[in-house]
Amino acid sequence: MAEPEAKKEDADSRRIQTFPIIRFCDMPEEMKVETMELCVTACEKFSANNETAAKMIKETMDKRFGASWHVVVGEGFGFEVTHEIKNILYMYFGGNMAVCVWKCT
Repeated sequence: MAEPEAKKEDADSRRIQTFPIIRFCDMPEEMKVETMELCVTACEKFSANNETAAKMIKETMDKRFGASWHVVVGEGFGFEVTHEIKNILYMYFGGNMAVCVWKCT
């Protein structure tokens, strides 16, 4: 009886997270939702190339919310940034992928 439970737990641990988890955000709600959707789209579209995903996010944010946006997409990174108030989002997507989007002048 213990074996089926162990297999179920193992399968659960391998399940890929398909929804974004916000770690930190101080954006207005409308901007937050739009940015989150953009990040998910970019990460899904360019799942094999983090640099291209970051470029897509940055260029779109520059067009929608003005210049000076910065983006980091990847696994296992740390950061310390200075940003404009109400202009940072840090989220996880797809299990081990993280995205940090911030604006500074």
